[in-house]
Amino acid sequence: MTYETKADALEGVFEAHADTTATDIAALKADVARLNALPLSRPALKADVPVSHGFTERYLRKGLEVAETKSMNGTTPGDGGVAVPREIDAAIDRVLKSISPIRSIAQVVQIGSAGYRKLIAVGGIASGWVSETGPRPETATDAFQEIAPPMGELYANPAASQAMLDDAMFDVEAWLAGEIGREFARAEGVAFVNGDGLTKPKGFLTYPTSTADDATRPFGTVQYLPSGSTTGFASADKLIDLVHALRAPYRQGACFVMSAATLSKTRQLKDTTGQYLWQPAMTAGQPATLLGYPVVEAEAMPDIATNSLAVAFGNFEAAYLIADRTATQVLRDPYSNKPFVHFYATRRVGGALVNAHALKLMKFAVS
Repeated sequence: MTYETKADALEGVFEAHADTTATDIAALKADVARLNALPLSRPALKADVPVSHGFTERYLRKGLEVAETKSMNGTTPGDGGVAVPREIDAAIDRVLKSISPIRSIAQVVQIGSAGYRKLIAVGGIASGWVSETGPRPETATDAFQEIAPPMGELYANPAASQAMLDDAMFDVEAWLAGEIGREFARAEGVAFVNGDGLTKPKGFLTYPTSTADDATRPFGTVQYLPSGSTTGFASADKLIDLVHALRAPYRQGACFVMSAATLSKTRQLKDTTGQYLWQPAMTAGQPATLLGYPVVEAEAMPDIATNSLAVAFGNFEAAYLIADRTATQVLRDPYSNKPFVHFYATRRVGGALVNAHALKLMKFAVS
């Protein structure tokens, strides 16, 4: 129904009521005329807004209380910060996995509390063959060891100026996820290799080592093979020995881990026919290989030196476990370093060696 039709009906009502004053009728007709002059348009529908929009616009940019709690993993007290939305947490995880070398090859579990325990079977369960009607003697009971990855609080403290935050074209979410992810990746990359287990993960190079094989070596002790020299490889055969020291089931999915300097020397190794052991990738997106296995470059690995454990080879998904406590916490701090706004981000991360049989090391020593 148009406004004109409504106006005609109103005018009929006015004329039907003789007791209505001329002034009242004139005022009502003026109101109807103003309504007719208004443009007829349907209000625009509200565009889809990402669930992290409120977190970004209110908390990150302005430091206001976050209202859209439905998009959060949870919140913490004011002095502990706010849990970032799942979208930003997922972006941080993507940066971590692409930059942190050990995280990209290890087993990663998400946990909801600070404590995590895992039972590891030591040795195999006894079994045997019997006839259809023969007796079934009781088998030996397997032994178990409990693994509790040491946990620590990983933190980053990126800063932005308030002018940057006020700029509507500045992508705060991408900047924050990138800054936090890169700093987390640098710190945890060192801890997963050399961490002492005190307020941080325990690195796989910090466990006891021995030349004993899997059958006789104590639980939690990693086997190493000597390179035959303190300054390099006595021969290319030492790397072949390292590969085959790892049991066949673990060689499926195994890889080498070493530093850039060690990798440089390794790429120069040749076999008896003069062919390089290092083979470049044949197609885009595929890793180069050493003796048919991928090589992961980790800055935290030691370079070749006397008694250094500069080369690791193993199935890290079976050997090393990373425990992540979900939800990165962010505390906005505009006061400590004016005119910059700091975003103090924390996350609980743990790590431990869970299967020493799935990892072998090369020690640069004569024996």
